Amino acid sequence: MQHRIPTLDIRRYDSDRDAFVAELGVAYREWGFAGIRGHGIDKSLIDRAYDAFVDFFALPAETKRRYHLKGTGGARGYTPFGIETAKDSRYPDLKEFFHIGRELPAGSKFAEVMPPNVWPNEVAGFHENGLALYHALDALGSRVLRALALHIGLVENFFDAKTNFGNSILRPIHYPPITSIDVPNVRAGAHEDINFITLLVGASAVGLEVKSRKGEWVPFTADADTIVVNIGDMLQRLSNHVYPSTTHRVVNPPGEAARQPRYSVPFFLHPNPDVVLDPLPQCVSAENPRRYDTSITANEYLQERLREIKLI
Repeated sequence: MQHRIPTLDIRRYDSDRDAFVAELGVAYREWGFAGIRGHGIDKSLIDRAYDAFVDFFALPAETKRRYHLKGTGGARGYTPFGIETAKDSRYPDLKEFFHIGRELPAGSKFAEVMPPNVWPNEVAGFHENGLALYHALDALGSRVLRALALHIGLVENFFDAKTNFGNSILRPIHYPPITSIDVPNVRAGAHEDINFITLLVGASAVGLEVKSRKGEWVPFTADADTIVVNIGDMLQRLSNHVYPSTTHRVVNPPGEAARQPRYSVPFFLHPNPDVVLDPLPQCVSAENPRRYDTSITANEYLQERLREIKLI
């Protein structure tokens, strides 16, 4: 029998903290994935943001391309079809996407590596609802990180000052209808995420699959009110693989379902660019010896990985 990836109610962090932290920690150690419900993000905000994103992707190609900032690795604005390619994959993913980043305060030391946002003025509500959803997911991600910090014996707010100016990204994605039966590409090839944690709004459409420790692909279709949260490579490195960054993919659905477009909105929560990703002493032991000898900052790591997936 296939085990299911757990879904937990994050309200228990306030009402039943020790048990919630223990259960969440077990889920992430085993799967690197968990569903989070009871998150308090207003469904009407999610719906408004989705509507604006769908409207943007429906614009003519030449209009969308005005928001494609060449030479930036897709850090902000629009990235057209056929560019991003999963590491070691022969074929680019079947998707186009848009990046909304953090709005930095004036004079920020991170302005050099975190460019300003671009906003499509053709779509009403894109700026307002996109930014509101960004902030809501950023706050939820911070709550998840507090629970994970407690689970590995750190102070609750350990991650707060490491992510408060994180180079985090909200990425509305459009996977178009698949009209050819012999297309070699998949909507998103097997990959691990780069960042600390990813929060996915809209995993209620079929297609997301997670690779178990036994090497089986396990479908994860969440309830509509659940946000899927998974570990990325930066947190795997920092936690010395206590929290694994699990391989996942978005497969093409069978039959008629393939002719429907798919939209999803992941939020990639990143550390501040200058955070050093050395394994934490709390995660190094005789049973789990230190796995990394060289130091690397979050920004250096990000640039390395963006080259691998052909965004720069």
